[in-house]
Amino acid sequence: MTYCVAIKVNEGLVMAADTRTAAGVDDVRTYNKMHTFEFPGDRVFVVLSAGNLATTQHVLAQAQRDLNDPTATVNLRTVRHMFDAADYLGQLSVRAQKQVTQQLQSQYSSLNVETTLILGGQIQGEEPAIYLIYPVGNCIAASPETPFLQIGEIKYGKPILDRFIRPHVTLEDAARCALVSLDSTMRSNISVGPPVDLAFIPRDALKVKHSLRLDLDTPYYSQLKEIWARQLENAVRSLPKFEWELQPQLSLQVQTQSQQPQAQAQMGAQTQQNGLNAAAQMQFGSGNNGNNGSGGQSY
Repeated sequence: MTYCVAIKVNEGLVMAADTRTAAGVDDVRTYNKMHTFEFPGDRVFVVLSAGNLATTQHVLAQAQRDLNDPTATVNLRTVRHMFDAADYLGQLSVRAQKQVTQQLQSQYSSLNVETTLILGGQIQGEEPAIYLIYPVGNCIAASPETPFLQIGEIKYGKPILDRFIRPHVTLEDAARCALVSLDSTMRSNISVGPPVDLAFIPRDALKVKHSLRLDLDTPYYSQLKEIWARQLENAVRSLPKFEWELQPQLSLQVQTQSQQPQAQAQMGAQTQQNGLNAAAQMQFGSGNNGNNGSGGQSY
């Protein structure tokens, strides 16, 4: 299985993907699901993939062949708009699926050869954009209300994106949110796993400015996971208490308040008794001094 996420904010784009393609008891395999096509100063494209690996490789290989073919009428270098690039990759995907289906004929009719893609990038003179490309070749763009797109095992990592991602969020905070989203997914689904690929595409940079591969033992990723887990636990413990959790504390306060008058009365009585005892001692002491004076001096 797979989990990939693309985020669009005012400062640019963040693309993130896991690398696990199989997760059996004795068979764990990884594959790069983030693919970059850069033309510095003119345009940049990053493709995230989920689905049939052979179909994905067919699409990427054909896109590279078209770039190297001077007679190709359409390729990623010649398209004028981001939508045209998404439509081009969609058509390559449909063509690859049809070709494989025809070769397999009926004996493997149940085999799923579909692939789903996310295209993110920017062409000079246009806004950065992200598109979700469906297996049938059509595509949709992210909206200001939901400025992110996901493919693969999306349900575990979506809540944090819904709560946090807005167009005004910084590029770095969007990247941290993407990593938390991936971590949440990996905790709940063993078919999604490290290492994690992360790419930053700042607005108008027309290139990938930072590209990271983070594994479980990578210091930054390990620290992020630890801090997120600890802060999440603290947040849960700081939530409002239920009524029955507060009742013992209220009972203790009421009991303490009811005991205060009784304690004060006891203290008053004790103080009065101490005063009487002191007066008696003073009277007894003065009587002894008088007897000593009348009997004469003692040696």
